[in-house]
Amino acid sequence: MSDLLMMLGDANTRWVLVGTMLLGLASGVLGSFALLRKQSLIGDAVAHAALPGICIAFLFTGEKSLIVLLIGATTTGLLAAYCIQLIVSSSIIKEDTAICLILSVFFGFGIVLLTKVQQMPSGNKSGLDAFIFGQAASLVGSDVKLMAGAAAILIIITMLLFKEFKVLTFDPEFAKGLGLPTGFLNFLFLSLLVAVVVIGIQAVGVILMAALLITPAIAARYWTNSLSKMIIISGIFGAISGVVGTLISTFGQGLPTGPFIVVTATFIFLVSMLFAPERGIIAKKIKQNIYHKQLNKAGAKEGMS
Repeated sequence: MSDLLMMLGDANTRWVLVGTMLLGLASGVLGSFALLRKQSLIGDAVAHAALPGICIAFLFTGEKSLIVLLIGATTTGLLAAYCIQLIVSSSIIKEDTAICLILSVFFGFGIVLLTKVQQMPSGNKSGLDAFIFGQAASLVGSDVKLMAGAAAILIIITMLLFKEFKVLTFDPEFAKGLGLPTGFLNFLFLSLLVAVVVIGIQAVGVILMAALLITPAIAARYWTNSLSKMIIISGIFGAISGVVGTLISTFGQGLPTGPFIVVTATFIFLVSMLFAPERGIIAKKIKQNIYHKQLNKAGAKEGMS
């Protein structure tokens, strides 16, 4: 307990906790829509596609400024997302195949560039590989403020457009009939999805960011059938995962943050899958046993009569 209080007494640690909490919250909120829109794997492709953008930004500027690296990651992330949409809409290739194609090409190119960066003679390149698995402890106060501010903006935009995204998710044709700008809304949602992935790669890493995007949403789905409640629960699960994973990583002194955040989210998912009162496996089993007992009692009464 004393170690925890001492850790929370550090201003930078508090900023990192706030940043990962807001990141988890934003990931849970947007991940709920991505899950219901069957676009979960696009987040995975975007996360992997961010790596070459980070390396290209560093090669052009020679600096490890977070905002510069995130601009590079956003550029290649958006490019990957729209390449997937273009391939699906203009060819016979299915979406899952297009995602695998884009993911492997962009990530492979990113690894090549990262190797090139590591071979450069400049001593300014250390730490770029932290983007693969995440290292929240390496964030400084200004980086965390940028990440937290961006996450807060994403949450606000999503909440302001909640009704529009809800209609577009469940009935795109009805949304068109209402006169909603469906093309722009799809573009905006995809951009928000790319943005939340990009701001999270420093903390969680390009490999595991998709898990943080989807796992809280899947866990929340076990607790409710209401979209609004699902978004709230998913956001809470994401925030808890971010805080707990960061604390565990900080206690480990130098251990990558991303895996611990994802492990925490997975633990919450397993608890939800087993113990959620409506859709959990144990709850369903109990209901089935009660139903069979009632059925057997009814059959016995009929037999006696």
